[in-house]
Amino acid sequence: GISFIQMTYNMVDTIWLGRLSTEAVAAVGICSFFIWFANAVVLISRIGLTTWVSRSYGENEMDKVEKYIKNSFQLSILLAVIYSSILFIFKRQFIGFYNLDNLVSSLAIEYTSIIAPGLIFSFLNPMFAGTYNSFGNSVTPFKISAIGLIINIILDPIFIFTLNLGIAGAAYATVLAQFIVTLIYIYSGKKGNVVFTLINYLEKPDFGYMKQVFITGYPAAIQSGAHGVVNMILNKFVASYGAMPVAVYSVASQIESVCWMTAEGFSTALTSFMGQNLGNRNFDRLREGYKEGMKLFAGIGILSSILLIFFGGSIFKVFLPDDLEAIKEGTRVLFAFGLFEWAMAIEIGTVGAFNGIGLTLPPAIAEVILNIIRIPIALVLMPILGVLGVWVSMSASMALKGIVLFTMFVITMKKTNGFKSLVEY
Repeated sequence: GISFIQMTYNMVDTIWLGRLSTEAVAAVGICSFFIWFANAVVLISRIGLTTWVSRSYGENEMDKVEKYIKNSFQLSILLAVIYSSILFIFKRQFIGFYNLDNLVSSLAIEYTSIIAPGLIFSFLNPMFAGTYNSFGNSVTPFKISAIGLIINIILDPIFIFTLNLGIAGAAYATVLAQFIVTLIYIYSGKKGNVVFTLINYLEKPDFGYMKQVFITGYPAAIQSGAHGVVNMILNKFVASYGAMPVAVYSVASQIESVCWMTAEGFSTALTSFMGQNLGNRNFDRLREGYKEGMKLFAGIGILSSILLIFFGGSIFKVFLPDDLEAIKEGTRVLFAFGLFEWAMAIEIGTVGAFNGIGLTLPPAIAEVILNIIRIPIALVLMPILGVLGVWVSMSASMALKGIVLFTMFVITMKKTNGFKSLVEY
């Protein structure tokens, strides 16, 4: 549910901006990659927190739980300040990478100027949610995230159209909603006496714990960041065909995120499940949990494939209802993506299982390699298929990642004697 809400934030912005102009949608599509990188950086502290807090909780080591939470939050704040500062200072250079027309570029700069300083809340909120999830409580962050979404839905049309702020209004609405979510997390935590409110974050960091969090989380961050870099390059390929395909890619990504954001949500749950049961030495439950989880992820992927293949065009019309050329291209994109949604869901679920048992590096290496091959595939296919070659390269990579990651996990399970040798790790 939280993942759906995160997805809907961007969808709401895109739907309203689609009523403004195709150029506005294209501009936000460009900026979405900067948000992607922010989410990748957040993974360093969030994955580290979820992995070690859930395991320490399973071991009933509450002193360790507090230390992991404190150092994870301190690391997240440090990373937020560094990343948002770099993005704000060099936004023109980053946006100039795409060589878009002046209107789209200026809109993207305007949007980024507002989003960048507000990223601190986008770094903190996943940490609050991750803490709750590590204890097996996903209901509280869901309720808080839902409140933030409702606020964003209300503010978007008011800021964009009533106050006539245009694309800046969408940025202000998102930042304000995220800020309110942070305040609610703090209030809710204090009211419920949740452990993260009992910690003094001004204390000197314990660099041993912070290092452990970083080492566990950085592979996932590199993987996600590399994925973002690859997609930026592919988006530059797409931009060579004009602003319309860029807008199409932006919208199609929002629609397709129905699958991967849902899978990400269950993947987070599987991470906590695996970590707690590894800490509790419940190896039979670990194996059974992964097996049942894969059934769930496969089901999510198959349903998403049906949705994109057979109803993609109808869904796309909601976002750009007046651009017939964009609707036609959007239908092709969603069909290509829909062919292998099942593989993507299995891939995401398997990464969550790897994170839960603390083996974050092997899947990250595999994912980086399999994401990079999108670029040569696209370069080979573009002279033949045009922009469709980019969509096909993405779809082929999805299939490979699902098959390879699943195979890797099965091999890992056998090599570790059903995870028993991971206790020392």
